[in-house]
Amino acid sequence: MRKLFILSGVLIYLIISSFPAVAGAKPPEKGDVLPEIILPMPQQPELQQYLGLSGKSSFSIPQVKADVVLIEIFSMYCPYCQREAPAVNTLYNKIESSSHLKKKIKLIGIGAGNSEFEVDVFRKKYTIEFPLLPDNEFVIHKMLGEVRTPYFIGVKLDEGGMPSIFYSKLGSIGDPDNFLSLIQQLSGL
Repeated sequence: MRKLFILSGVLIYLIISSFPAVAGAKPPEKGDVLPEIILPMPQQPELQQYLGLSGKSSFSIPQVKADVVLIEIFSMYCPYCQREAPAVNTLYNKIESSSHLKKKIKLIGIGAGNSEFEVDVFRKKYTIEFPLLPDNEFVIHKMLGEVRTPYFIGVKLDEGGMPSIFYSKLGSIGDPDNFLSLIQQLSGL
C-alpha cells in the first residue's frame, strides 16, 4: 500500500511538471509586469485610431498610445460579462467625454475562447465602441492564469514602455464613476 501511495505521488509530480505553463499559471497581481501578449489589430480604422495604431497586423499593449490601458477579459457566453456590458460602456463614455482622460486611458476587451465572429456578435449586441479582440485558442487567457470572467486588469505604461499592473480583479466594476476614480487614484493619473 505504501509503495502504491509513493508511486501515485511520483506519477502526479511527473504529470504536473511536464506541463509547466499550466502548473505555474497564476492570475496577474498588482505590481507584476504584464506578460507580452500579441493581439490582432482591429480591422476598423476608427478602432485603430482609438488605440493610436495603424498599418500592422498585430500589436502589444505597450504600443497603445495611452498612459493606462484597462483590459477586460470576457466571454460572449458569460452571463456576468453580458450583465457588466452596460456599466463598461458607461465607463468608456465617461473616459471619452473627459478632455483630461480621453488620451490617457484606453479600454480593450479580450474574448477568452471567442472567435472574431463571436466577438463581433457581442460587440453588436451590447453596442461596444472600444476594441474587442478574439483569443480563440485561449492563448492570452492561459498567459493570464486562466482567470474567470469578467476579469479587469489595469496596466500603466511607464516612459520606458514597461506595462506594470496596478489593478487586477475578478467581477463587476460596480459604479462606473467610483471605478474611474479608483483607476485614476491607483494609476496616479
